[in-house]
Amino acid sequence: MFTEFVNNVLATMAYLFVWTLGLTVIVVLVMFVIDISQTTHAVRRNFPVIGRFRYFFEHLGEFFRPYFFAMDREEMPFNRAERAWVYRAAKGDDQTVAFGSTRDLRVPGTVLFLNSPVPVLDGDAGDLPEVVIGPQTRQPYATRHFFHVSGMSFGAISKPAVQALSAGARRAGVWMNTGEGGLSPYHLEGGADIVFQIGTAKYGVRDAQGYLSDERLRAIAEHAQVRMFELKLSQGAKPGKGGILPGVKVTEEIARIRFIAPGQDSLSPNRHPEIQSVDDLLDVIGHIREVTGKPTGFKAVIGAHDWLDELCEAIRRRGREHAPDFITVDSGDGGTGAAPLSLIDSVGLPLKEGLPLVVDALIRHGLRDRVKVIASGKMITPTPVAWALCMGADFVVSARGFMFALGCIQSLQCNKNTCPTGITTHDQRLQRGLVLPDKTERVHRYAEAMHHEVSIIAHSCGLPSPRGFGRRHVRIVQANGLSVPLVQLHPEPTTLHGVRSEQASG
Repeated sequence: MFTEFVNNVLATMAYLFVWTLGLTVIVVLVMFVIDISQTTHAVRRNFPVIGRFRYFFEHLGEFFRPYFFAMDREEMPFNRAERAWVYRAAKGDDQTVAFGSTRDLRVPGTVLFLNSPVPVLDGDAGDLPEVVIGPQTRQPYATRHFFHVSGMSFGAISKPAVQALSAGARRAGVWMNTGEGGLSPYHLEGGADIVFQIGTAKYGVRDAQGYLSDERLRAIAEHAQVRMFELKLSQGAKPGKGGILPGVKVTEEIARIRFIAPGQDSLSPNRHPEIQSVDDLLDVIGHIREVTGKPTGFKAVIGAHDWLDELCEAIRRRGREHAPDFITVDSGDGGTGAAPLSLIDSVGLPLKEGLPLVVDALIRHGLRDRVKVIASGKMITPTPVAWALCMGADFVVSARGFMFALGCIQSLQCNKNTCPTGITTHDQRLQRGLVLPDKTERVHRYAEAMHHEVSIIAHSCGLPSPRGFGRRHVRIVQANGLSVPLVQLHPEPTTLHGVRSEQASG
């Protein structure tokens, strides 16, 4: 009986093998004929069937290069050493390293902080002083923290990603920017302070024609967690082009939050149609601030920069109360979920040029104490954050740093619905990878580690807190391998109009 059963199983397996082999041969022959006949792909035409593996291996290369082929400091946009620091910080792992730095300190642009012969003792370190944004508004915003969550829209990132960021930001005491995709329940449920971003499409605060709705602005402002409003003029990765959310990611829920149609590509205009001059910009900012009663500023990547002086002159002409409460300076090498390569690679100034242009313009016109400056763009580790504070920023925001804290592996799938970590996809099977309690704590630990390590740099420079950073604390390596003072590369400008800003000497 048993022998007969075994023989039947073997016969069935042999039968299936023959059929599978035959089917495979037929499929290969069909593919061979298709490949050798088509005229679009040269590799497949010259190497039928086998040539198809090129695309498979090319796709796998995105995942394997970071682990097997790239050196620690050479990968773009973020190398392994940078990502590893974020991962360790988010997990609460030991941040110390052995033997010596793997960073080449001779590379032009390398930032070197000037340690003091008398560093601040740990017991003498001071608390971060409170910074107030929009003190003249009906509801000013005050915070002691300098590192916050930058704009990431619900839609561009997933529901559990938003939930973890919100809850983690609340634990760390930092704010969370909504991005231009509107305010979702998931932004609110974590309890974080929120900066509501108004993009060119006015998602979440638009009327039926796509114009700014005062009624919806007031509805958003009624949420106590919404502390500030940010008018987005442009974004570092795609200056001059509006946001892009592929239709596959525009679910019914996202469409309802944004007040748009589901299943269709969500394309924002490349600018606010009603803003055609610096005076228009000040009018819109003033209107939003008046309607909401909360601090209001704008975000822009800096390219052409004559308009900065025009803006400051317009503020002086109108009065300081008409100034934006903050300016977010984005970097030309900033990130995004989807943008044309030509814009990502070639348009807009990097932060190392854009930030000093804004800070210096405010100093020249005596407005530096009135307008807070937020730096954004590719700052995920303590060194660039500390540099930005030295250059004059009041705050630094990061999106991709917090994405790494959530577990992002830089698979470059953000513009698709296939993110393997569940951060930028609405595929619920992939979202299972984001376990909320764990990811919330990772966001919290990353923000705290950043504040801690930037403070360590400040203490080494003889400062009780990072709020004391100035240009005198940094040198920048030049092409000859030697460094020069940052203040030599960017001298602090003379204040115009006989007005001295309180922070001009910072």
